[in-house]
Amino acid sequence: MASSMSLKLACLVVLCLVVGAPLARAITCGQVTSTLGPCIPYLKSPGGAVPPACCSGIKTLNGAAQTTPDRQAACNCIKSAAASIPGINVGLAAGLPGKCGVSILYQISPSTDCKSIK
Repeated sequence: MASSMSLKLACLVVLCLVVGAPLARAITCGQVTSTLGPCIPYLKSPGGAVPPACCSGIKTLNGAAQTTPDRQAACNCIKSAAASIPGINVGLAAGLPGKCGVSILYQISPSTDCKSIK
């Protein structure tokens, strides 16, 4: 009888953990653009120092993109945003992660196939 009660209690605890677990939220393009917004003046300039707020945004986005779908979504959002902003220096964009001390698994480029990102 005590064994049966322990099993029921264990099942109830597991059920509560599953139901109460926070739902995963995918990265949105709004998050990507607002996080990387401070990088735009740098990317439209001839170079120079990367603004600290830009590096902070890159680090935040990199930390948030922990799953393959999130990394693919971030990639697609970056490509879409870059295509809609005239005057973006693609070379500066490709070098941003390294200048901010962040390692990403893909190159930031208009030719990057976001579906291939794992």
